[in-house]
Amino acid sequence: MNRCGFYSADILLPKNDFEKWSVVACDQFTSEPHYWAETEKITKGVRSTYNLVLPEAYLSKDNSEKIKGINDSMAQYLKEGVFNEYKNAMIFVERTLPAGKVRYGIVGAVDLDEYDFSKGSRSLIRATEGTVLERIPPRVEIRKDAPLELPHVMLLIDDIEKTVIEPLKNMELTVLYDFELMQGGGHLKGSLIPENIQKNILSKLEALMDKGGDDPLLFAVGDGNHSLATAKTCYNNEPNSLNKYALTEIVNIHDEALEFEPIYRVIFNVDTEDFIKELSKTFTEGSKTIEWYTKDSKGEVHTSGLTVGSLQPFIDAYLAKHSEAECDYIHGVGSTLALADAENRVGLIFDGMDKSELFPFVCEKGALPRKTFSMGEAESKRYYTEARAIKE
Repeated sequence: MNRCGFYSADILLPKNDFEKWSVVACDQFTSEPHYWAETEKITKGVRSTYNLVLPEAYLSKDNSEKIKGINDSMAQYLKEGVFNEYKNAMIFVERTLPAGKVRYGIVGAVDLDEYDFSKGSRSLIRATEGTVLERIPPRVEIRKDAPLELPHVMLLIDDIEKTVIEPLKNMELTVLYDFELMQGGGHLKGSLIPENIQKNILSKLEALMDKGGDDPLLFAVGDGNHSLATAKTCYNNEPNSLNKYALTEIVNIHDEALEFEPIYRVIFNVDTEDFIKELSKTFTEGSKTIEWYTKDSKGEVHTSGLTVGSLQPFIDAYLAKHSEAECDYIHGVGSTLALADAENRVGLIFDGMDKSELFPFVCEKGALPRKTFSMGEAESKRYYTEARAIKE
């Protein structure tokens, strides 16, 4: 055991055809089902992680049939010997993003005993945004009987001197996969990290932890907060030696390719005139701008401080009074404007937080409002590639 809560894992990878195997995180393109329809077309008739996840665009009140299909596919893949297993493995990930920059990370397992998503947590691994408890049960239904997990969780470390991940760039490592991601996702390369180098990684993580004082924050959840909270809930409900851990990728917040993007809002099924009237009445002055867009008009209002910190409570209060209205959280200006270009919709675009603000904010004040930031736009998210058994 080590002190930093990060471990090697028995990682499963498909034996071939990575291009159709890997699909983007299930919580992306939630209001753009055409993306997932194209993914389904690309992966039809082949083994793919598309068959092992439930895109949130397709979530419904009763997901039981879809979930059974996912679990059956996992069991079938295991029975058919689809995977190669790499025992006690960590994987060095080189992700070329659509714009050409390369983001680096390490895939391994975190100890869920070191993670607490409750408000005011001082755990080694902490949520960076408020966890919406109602979003956990549907995800638990998907995970609780699944024999495998596939990670899209990304944890951030605050390693300004670049001691943990970046040294791997200069090492000769055994390449496990190297391929183009579907639907404009860029390129993905993964290499096996030898045991002696793993030990050095852990010692560097412990050194980072020791800089954090009595209540160090070593890992801040960058992506997949609700997925990690689901893993923790399933572990609490039915603990075993495998689901005590969760497969994740750790990334340095100081990686030049890592960019924080705002997560915009689109309000659906709304009286646009009334919504904009209330928005304009609430936000009257400040140095921060919120732009609003409808099918036929656009404008702006102003606020101060963290924009989402004031905008999200306004949206929540408005939705509470207008049950027919709904809010979705959108990655990318283009997608937001396209979705707003229809009747009874309002798109909201605004500046986000700087990534240098994250660790100080979480250490001092706790979790941010939900959906405050995104680590890049949708195509830059993690693609499901690695898997791990979570049933004994």
